[in-house]
Amino acid sequence: MIRNLLIGMSAIIISLSANTLQDAIDNAPAGSILKLHAGIYKGNIIINKPLSIIGQEKDVIIDGQNKGIVIQVASSYVTLKNLTIINSGSRHEKLDGAISMHKIKMAKIKQCEVSNCIIKNCLFGIDLQMVDNSIISNNQISSKKLPLGLRGDGLRLWYSNNNLIKNNSLIKSRDMVVWYSHGNTIEKNFGKYNRYSLHFMYAGKNIIKDNVYENNSVGIFFMYSQDSIATGNIVKSSLGATGMGIGLKDASNFILKDNTVIYCAQGFYIDRSPFEPGTHNLIEGNKILYNAEAMHFHSLSVNNIIKDNIIMGNIEDIVNDSKRDRIEENKIVGNYWDNYTGFDNNGDGIGDTPHKVYRYADQLWIYNSNVKFFYGSPVISLLNFLAKLAPFSKPLFLMEDKKPKMKKAI
Repeated sequence: MIRNLLIGMSAIIISLSANTLQDAIDNAPAGSILKLHAGIYKGNIIINKPLSIIGQEKDVIIDGQNKGIVIQVASSYVTLKNLTIINSGSRHEKLDGAISMHKIKMAKIKQCEVSNCIIKNCLFGIDLQMVDNSIISNNQISSKKLPLGLRGDGLRLWYSNNNLIKNNSLIKSRDMVVWYSHGNTIEKNFGKYNRYSLHFMYAGKNIIKDNVYENNSVGIFFMYSQDSIATGNIVKSSLGATGMGIGLKDASNFILKDNTVIYCAQGFYIDRSPFEPGTHNLIEGNKILYNAEAMHFHSLSVNNIIKDNIIMGNIEDIVNDSKRDRIEENKIVGNYWDNYTGFDNNGDGIGDTPHKVYRYADQLWIYNSNVKFFYGSPVISLLNFLAKLAPFSKPLFLMEDKKPKMKKAI
């Protein structure tokens, strides 16, 4: 089979033999544009110079033949566009996957682009190791057909800063991870049937906006991170008894604003956050709807500002699984609670009395996960109602919203 492959403005007709594409890469001057016509090209290629590989039409396939990494990039100024990349190896310890970008000796890679690519049957998707100022956009990524924990990550950023990750779709992958990476914008991506749709560790000053994640184990989780903004995201139907919408673990100086978390086991999960002294987290204007638990506090979490949120349709508004975590030391004000039972006699839109949340000793499910099997059943609902109507012991005060809103604006 013969195909045309253009280098720069000159056409070279080559046979698609075993090493055709790698030979073309090796022989092309730095800065060349390789334009591929439809066909199947052998993968396991290495790009070690500034170069562009662009599919001219549909079904430009680079096949790794189930061995190793399909495309390795070891240079700055590399562009990959309009390619279908398939069949990586299956070795986790070698990070076998579709595309791997990694630093050259001591120098970081910069100003690369991967866009409009389809990645299928590759263990890992796109792996960025010490890559800065690059664009990953409009890619469709899925892993191999393996159990969830054995798949590779769809997108990995490791010590990679100031990148734009936009309009990518990750379906039936494992995680998208952002580790030790700062200043990235992660925007308008979609994730479904993954484990962690978006997982941060030791990362800061990232912007996460307008992403949609559904049917994953965890939506967005921030661990040991700081100084980031998450706004306009939708997290829906996180799976399992502990399926989480948005989580903070030892996270400081975050702004979580105008997000929607719906149909999850836990809407917001807050664990020892903020962590750094003198900092706070702002949780504002979010819609926390129809979850088993709207907000779950674990360990000591104080100095959060929780205001102007809509908290509606949840089985429990506030859950505290620790005995001394001082939830009342968070500033919780101006939220809409559908469980609020007060009045607004002066018509100012603010409840006349505070909205108070208590924990009742009868709520055994908080400490006994086996009881959660019956959670939401008529029996547990009746027990909760009776506990509030005539508690056997004095309930424990958790928090109050001194200015609860009477009207919701959805």
